[in-house]
Amino acid sequence: MKTLFACFAIFSFLSGCASFQVAGQVRAGRQALLVNDSEQALAYFKQAAQLNPDYIVTSVSFRQGIWSYVGRAQYNTGRLAEARKSLERALSTYGDDYLARLYLGLTLARTGERSRGAGEIERAMRGLNDWLEYVIHNTLYGYFWDPNREIRSEIQRSLALISGREVDWQTLIASGEWVGHKMEDEIDRVRQDESRHFRERDLGTRSGVFLGIGF
Repeated sequence: MKTLFACFAIFSFLSGCASFQVAGQVRAGRQALLVNDSEQALAYFKQAAQLNPDYIVTSVSFRQGIWSYVGRAQYNTGRLAEARKSLERALSTYGDDYLARLYLGLTLARTGERSRGAGEIERAMRGLNDWLEYVIHNTLYGYFWDPNREIRSEIQRSLALISGREVDWQTLIASGEWVGHKMEDEIDRVRQDESRHFRERDLGTRSGVFLGIGF
């Protein structure tokens, strides 16, 4: 019994270490991705995917699979065939990975499968828009997201391009890439604004208590 407990404790410890390592690789990869160092980002994301291929990243309630990050870094570095496989794998793991679907659509469009690409881009854009609208109107932290409607406005622009008689593919692809990068950047901005808000609220509460006692 003691041996079994010891084995379980060791397994739990190693699993915890692996999870911590994966989170660190993803964090470093995201930092590289946001400054457009996609080669370095890809190296980090691949290491994370090797450690845990089913890893789901949740940042201020926005969920993405590790293969979404791998695929996007591959897309950014021109490895479109590899990107397609990674992004399809991401969607097989987590079907509501909107950025994986967006970049799959962009990949398909850039490799000649424009009809399917447009469909995937449209589905991703609608999913992102619905997610933003839900979070903004139904969560406590919603007002931190897309306060100036920049992302939602660009999404509507992309949808209008897709519904047009003649699709301007160069503009649509550029619009999709902007939305993808902006959503990732928005995660960090929301996290920072939320932390700042609660710090200021806590400071205000403590100041109020102090002043109340003084009187």
